[in-house]
Amino acid sequence: MPQDPKLTPTQVKAPHGARVMEIHWADGHRSVLPHEILRGYCPCANCQGHGGTINFVPGGDLNVREIEQVGNYALQFTWGDRHDSGIYTFRYLRSLCQCDECKPQFQPPRSK
Repeated sequence: MPQDPKLTPTQVKAPHGARVMEIHWADGHRSVLPHEILRGYCPCANCQGHGGTINFVPGGDLNVREIEQVGNYALQFTWGDRHDSGIYTFRYLRSLCQCDECKPQFQPPRSK
């Protein structure tokens, strides 16, 4: 089965010291992901608890130290304070997009 181009990243740009990450997708979209949004909506159980609702959790170190791909479906970030338990599916990352096109319709994720 071919992968959905909306959920297939072709490039991840996360310059050292930057506060915004970009992901280019196979459908041509360019997601803009401020580190504050990525860290605030970290999907891990430590940040979100074990319920189904996703909440924005402010704080934490916003420097991305490492990015690792998890299988063919997600990215995992190691933040400056060594927090690294969040696994961000490509679908979830696309839903967090803050580009000029997506930001006006942005709805915080409702569940993990």
